[in-house]
Amino acid sequence: MNIALIGATGFVGQALLQELLARGHAVRALQRDAAKLAPRAGLEVRSVDVLAPGGFAAELQGVDAVVSAYNAGWANPNLHDDFLRGSDAIAAAAREAGVRLIVVGGAGSLFIAPGQQLVDSPAFPAEWKSGALAAREALNRLRADTTALDWTFVSPAMHLEPGERTGVFRLGGEQPVFDAQGESRITVADLAVAIVDELERPQHRRGRFTAGY
Repeated sequence: MNIALIGATGFVGQALLQELLARGHAVRALQRDAAKLAPRAGLEVRSVDVLAPGGFAAELQGVDAVVSAYNAGWANPNLHDDFLRGSDAIAAAAREAGVRLIVVGGAGSLFIAPGQQLVDSPAFPAEWKSGALAAREALNRLRADTTALDWTFVSPAMHLEPGERTGVFRLGGEQPVFDAQGESRITVADLAVAIVDELERPQHRRGRFTAGY
């Protein structure tokens, strides 16, 4: 497939780029700074600012789907609002171009108890809360969308970490996936496997899924 990738230089984006290219997909990376990505076979890089006025739907012409690993910057004092503006712009571009959208969000909106999401728990780290609240709102906005937008939202496990690609994990829906030790974790390489699997064999259209060991 031809896949547009937003955030290809980030933690998740780098793993996604590697997984997509390794499986033979063509990747069109949309980057604010195209110079940050070195040329590779199967990779096309375009300079695109998702927050630029007028949108960027034209940059999605000819792709089968867009995968967004967009991050407004953890050190950004306006992270919450900028994340939502970017997320809305990405959804609008995908909607206008008529292409599938897969959004990589956070684990904060997963339910850890009936009626309680992780981000609302007292132990949730304060430094991640703004971004987690924005990601939850982005998911809520997708769920409220009444157009024909073909979207999927991906929540990683509670602990997303560096590590090897095993290709062995379990999928879940609204609750975290826990391993035998009671931990919710996955490597970024395996998260990328789960996302590209969803691209190739859709199972969660207009819905959310998570992955963990």
